[in-house]
Amino acid sequence: MLAPVLAVVLLAAGEPLPAARAALAAGKYAEAVDLAGKAAKADPKDPVPPFIAGTAHLQLRQHAEAAKALTAALALDPKLAVAYDRRGDANLKSGKFKEAVADFDKYLELRPKDAPEHWRRGIALYYAGKYADGVKQFELHRTVNPEDVENSAWHFLCNARATTPEKARKGLIPVGKDARVPMKEVLKLFAGELKPADVLAAAEAAKLDGEEKAAARFYAHLYVGLYHEAAGDAAKAKEHITTAAEKYKIGHYMWDVAAAHLKTFPK
Repeated sequence: MLAPVLAVVLLAAGEPLPAARAALAAGKYAEAVDLAGKAAKADPKDPVPPFIAGTAHLQLRQHAEAAKALTAALALDPKLAVAYDRRGDANLKSGKFKEAVADFDKYLELRPKDAPEHWRRGIALYYAGKYADGVKQFELHRTVNPEDVENSAWHFLCNARATTPEKARKGLIPVGKDARVPMKEVLKLFAGELKPADVLAAAEAAKLDGEEKAAARFYAHLYVGLYHEAAGDAAKAKEHITTAAEKYKIGHYMWDVAAAHLKTFPK
């Protein structure tokens, strides 16, 4: 409880910027936005207040507002690398995929050592239609995260578009230790060893409760939908990704990806 109390004390002392930082650290995102606005009025040339506001808006899933605030921060400090990265997140989650790629590329131009970790760039590349580049990004991510089925799946998805699903299956990145439900089945689905129904059944059969059960169902429907998309079945892709996004809303970044994916389907 120290951070909320600290925010009140700092604001009472006429210090809105430290108070905004404290509110952000405490997870009081709406309060952080308000305090950052006060700090921006106190010092319009400081890039930190709009950066804090943008970060807080992202946490509130207010993506358009986040992008606007982060753009304001970058206008004041074009070298603020992390602002490009977070604006890239805002753009990706808003369905502005080319803009997300541009932001992530600018971030990595300023911080090239972070390139292997940047799986989010790979997802943006997929949606921007830069499939060969996506393949390379996920191969690079494998060097720092070799036991992630999702990395293998997105590598497959990009490769299937860059080449063919058959070639992508032959080049599927092996993963041995991802224990999350239903990732073992997802990997076997993309390898051609299981059917979509097997992935969904694994999520339903898992002895999980509450948020963990919802997450298992979310990931099952998301990756079954993506699998159908790679196979060219747009109707089934839409059915399962819609189920993932609308029925199983979770707090993870991938829910925002699923929600953004819905915008790519014809009305």
